[in-house]
Amino acid sequence: MSATLTGALIGAVLALTALIFGFWGFLLLALFMGIGAFLGRIAAGKVDVRGLASAFTGRRTS
Repeated sequence: MSATLTGALIGAVLALTALIFGFWGFLLLALFMGIGAFLGRIAAGKVDVRGLASAFTGRRTS
């Protein structure tokens, strides 16, 4: 699936959510989609969890 088609489908889902559930439902769905995408990237190994944890604790790496 191309990035353009994926973006269009995500936009359609968000637009329908905004129409059906209103603004707060739209924000909640967008938040959950972002969390799901982030967890998917962690599961695929595309996010360095140790580096991310170090950044949040204030440790610096070189």
